[in-house]
Amino acid sequence: MPANTDDISVADLLGPWVGPDWDSGLIDRCRKAWSKPLRDLSNEELATLLRQRFAVEHLLPIATKRLADGVEDDTEMYGGELQAAIDYATRAAGRV
Repeated sequence: MPANTDDISVADLLGPWVGPDWDSGLIDRCRKAWSKPLRDLSNEELATLLRQRFAVEHLLPIATKRLADGVEDDTEMYGGELQAAIDYATRAAGRV
């Protein structure tokens, strides 16, 4: 894991990307986000990874802070996507 936690990626937390033998839009979005530093993930990438329950304990605080700070980067597929993903990940983790 990098010494500077700002540079941590999902790959650092969960290991290198190991994809299936087939491709889809979802797999492509996850693969592209996998090695990015967590701080550089877009709102849509955060939402996608949260819905897939990847590194939730690390991504949930980042996503929650983005919403609290009003960070909108025009990447969400629909309005409120990040909030919906936070809600889903929170329920799935039993944190409600």
